[in-house]
Amino acid sequence: MAPMNADQQLAYEARVRNRQAIVAVAAGILLVLASAIQLTGPHTKVDELTIDLIVANKRFPLDLIASVLNAIGSLAVAWTLAYLYRCSRARNQTEVKPYVRIIAVAGGVLAAITGVAYAIIVAIRVHEFVTTGSQTYAEANHLTTAGGLLLLQLLGQAGALLLAVGFVLVSLNAMRQGLLTRFMGYLGIFAGVLVLFQVTQIPVVQGYWLAAVAYLISGRWPTGLPPAWVTGRAEPWPPSSQMRARRAAGGGARPSPQPEPQPAGAPAAGPRTRASTPKRKRKRRN
Repeated sequence: MAPMNADQQLAYEARVRNRQAIVAVAAGILLVLASAIQLTGPHTKVDELTIDLIVANKRFPLDLIASVLNAIGSLAVAWTLAYLYRCSRARNQTEVKPYVRIIAVAGGVLAAITGVAYAIIVAIRVHEFVTTGSQTYAEANHLTTAGGLLLLQLLGQAGALLLAVGFVLVSLNAMRQGLLTRFMGYLGIFAGVLVLFQVTQIPVVQGYWLAAVAYLISGRWPTGLPPAWVTGRAEPWPPSSQMRARRAAGGGARPSPQPEPQPAGAPAAGPRTRASTPKRKRKRRN
């Protein structure tokens, strides 16, 4: 595909803006909803493998629904990251490398496929464990350490790693080209880190970042769109020191009002004194 010029890129972004905003906000909602569903239903109160499998058999419909929603959300995340990558690369093809898009898309697709496949296989095996055999620890251990499940777990971790790196690289590039504010850029990087190191069970940061990106893409950003979205070119943010200097200058004392223009031949304006003040004529009394 031939690269677009600035006008063509802006026309493309205007054409798909609403669609991409819907995809981004749907991604955030689906990720949060999937995690919330996983927290519902029965859960074990003790850490024992056989009991875990018996409870997993009871709640497998919830886990399967959650995995499907999470997979759709992961695909929507990859779509959103790919869109931000495309907008960033259109503004700076030298700095924004093609492998960034590959990492982001591969991470989302791999996480989606492995998540659903793992949920289906686990549901089948725990049902066999509960309905057949003696339900011993040896059987439970054999079921959970089977080669297929371990491979899916490794692939799922690889997908999460790629998706996290995609979050970081896309957010960093979009911030450098001026498409994301510094706050949104650093928040996207933090959201990528939380993909691997979860602090909370519900991905609140990722959901908030995706919703904010959707709001920005839609053109309704409270402080106005960053200039790069308007010009179609890279508009790097000035250094922090320069921005602080601008804010300090803008928040200082107001400039004194300019004197009004004087007609030609009029004396120069200056401080009035008694001598320079014209005397009023007194009316004569009859």
